[in-house]
Amino acid sequence: MRVPLPLVHNGGNQWGAMSDKHARKMLRQMESGEPVQLSLSMATMKKLTRLAFYAQQFGYEYADVRQGGGPDGNGYVLLIVPDPTAEAGTRAERNRAAYPNAIDGGTLPPLDPEAVELLKARITFDITAKYTDRQRILLAAAGAVPLAIVVGFGLGTGATAVLLTAAAWAAQMAFVPVGLTVNRRYRAKYAALLEAAGFTPATDPEGRLRYVPPGRELPGQGNPFAVGA
Repeated sequence: MRVPLPLVHNGGNQWGAMSDKHARKMLRQMESGEPVQLSLSMATMKKLTRLAFYAQQFGYEYADVRQGGGPDGNGYVLLIVPDPTAEAGTRAERNRAAYPNAIDGGTLPPLDPEAVELLKARITFDITAKYTDRQRILLAAAGAVPLAIVVGFGLGTGATAVLLTAAAWAAQMAFVPVGLTVNRRYRAKYAALLEAAGFTPATDPEGRLRYVPPGRELPGQGNPFAVGA
């Protein structure tokens, strides 16, 4: 028998007041009953998973994540959508009664480490499965060009600059296989964790492999970020 993990209260942890602010803003947006997109600058996995967890406590579910959040595009966009299941409705009613001031600065529900870990696995898998290895190589190749040009023409001129640019580009590309290997390991690790928890693989209309809770389907149709856009 699996021993239940202890609940961890959010008060006083390192997540901080700024993340609490994001959670309360999210809860206010959820009052609309519509899909909610949260654009987060420099979002950590810890922040993403905890926001998704709090959304689950009040009648929503995690739908997807993509890169490009924040004004500089270096963060993430988290999509949550209403959860229509009876279980979600009961949980939301219970938490609204137990934490009536959560939106306005009151206590938030305690974190369940097991649920948070599963959300972390889903979100991490979705990020790592966003592109194929070939697409990652092409993106890396294109992304390496600007820095290579800066290095090459910063250190030389004419033909020398061209050679230095090519060398700088090749040096950056040498690290691509390492990144691909790490990405595959993360993907395999979290896929195994999700399957052990009863999650099932599903392919979305865009051909991307996802994992969904037991007995559930992928939230949204087609591109989930088109929902409520």
